Amino acid sequence: MSTLTLAALLTLVTSTLARTVTVSNHCPFIVWPAMFTGTGTLPSYSTGWEAAPDTSVTFSVPDNWQAGRIWGRRDCDFSTNPGPNSCLDGGCNGGLECDSNTGSGVPPATLAEFSLNQNSGLDYYDVSLVDGYNLPISITNNVGCPVTNCPVDLGPNCPAPLIGPFDSTGFPVGCKSACEANLDGDPSNSPNCCTGQYDTLQTCPSSGVTYYSYFKSNCPNAYCYAFDDSTALFTCPASNNAEYTVTFCP
Repeated sequence: MSTLTLAALLTLVTSTLARTVTVSNHCPFIVWPAMFTGTGTLPSYSTGWEAAPDTSVTFSVPDNWQAGRIWGRRDCDFSTNPGPNSCLDGGCNGGLECDSNTGSGVPPATLAEFSLNQNSGLDYYDVSLVDGYNLPISITNNVGCPVTNCPVDLGPNCPAPLIGPFDSTGFPVGCKSACEANLDGDPSNSPNCCTGQYDTLQTCPSSGVTYYSYFKSNCPNAYCYAFDDSTALFTCPASNNAEYTVTFCP
């Protein structure tokens, strides 16, 4: 087989194995979506862009996309000092386009997380509030696998120790996690962060996480602390080649 033919075959295989992800903004305001890949091959699209209301983009991700996350940023201005502080929440190193190595985003931020075609031939996906909340999000698909979401605006009723940041009108556009708010004073050994002596399911039950019930009662399908796997981690057979849609303000 010639080198050219082999290259063409590899291109065909790669194309066949690629998955499709759509990101839609149904919010009545601009959102700046961001994307980060924890390990492995990067998706084909930009790591950050501007999304006007009622717009969407579709792009390919690797069939085995690992530790991928998508989130939205609010109230951004990249014209001066582009970086993690360019947005009111969810900002990242790099400015508009998040740095592919260090641009994982600044909490609070609602995350859509993916690890495709992993153990036992399954896609794993979830909506996470472990880093706090900043936008309602859903993950849907085209093959009938479960929907996961946090469709509620958690900002206005957020507990006082967690609320914020606030926009220019004083409206809360975020709700920190108890870990991010550092309520117990030591994030390296914290029942809110499940760190140190609390780094297992047995030593870090949800009952020990401050304000866990606020997040979980409003968004029962979302990760609300580190060990929420049994209620918040969803799977879909990789053989289904699911196409996933992440929607802000579903």
